[in-house]
Amino acid sequence: MKLLIVIDMQNDFIDGSLGTKEAVAIVPKVAEKIAEARAAGELVVFTRDTHQENYLKTQEGKNLPVVHCVKGSAGWQISRSLDVGDSRIFDKPSFGSMELADFAATLDGLEEIELVGLCTGICVISNAFILKAKLPEVKISVDSSCCACVTPESHATALSAMKLCQINVK
Repeated sequence: MKLLIVIDMQNDFIDGSLGTKEAVAIVPKVAEKIAEARAAGELVVFTRDTHQENYLKTQEGKNLPVVHCVKGSAGWQISRSLDVGDSRIFDKPSFGSMELADFAATLDGLEEIELVGLCTGICVISNAFILKAKLPEVKISVDSSCCACVTPESHATALSAMKLCQINVK
């Protein structure tokens, strides 16, 4: 069994308060990846960065003082260009999700987890490392063509770091 995890493909990260042209560019590729995974019978889940109105008072908000992904806002929504369907969505208040890793650990016959989405150097890498720690014998992959980061350089740095930790970068 293979699990595709779509990380934080939310409006604020695509073309909103923290959007980039690189994030906009991967949306069609991620949509295609989701369709291919479903056609192959793979399980598809999503994560959603989720903050509250007090974001700027949080530890993250003090270090990244840009309000984004406030629960219920337009920026918090997953892009309409992506078919969420009835996929499970994991709301996460931080970069990585322990709930997501716990869920993956319950899947019988799980052989591979593939991650795509935003932001390579923050939430994608965080979830990849948590999953690798929780499930060391499951192949963890990242499709680099379906990920983007704050800059192309930070994207490349994150991919290199993941390779060092035996995460397969495609």
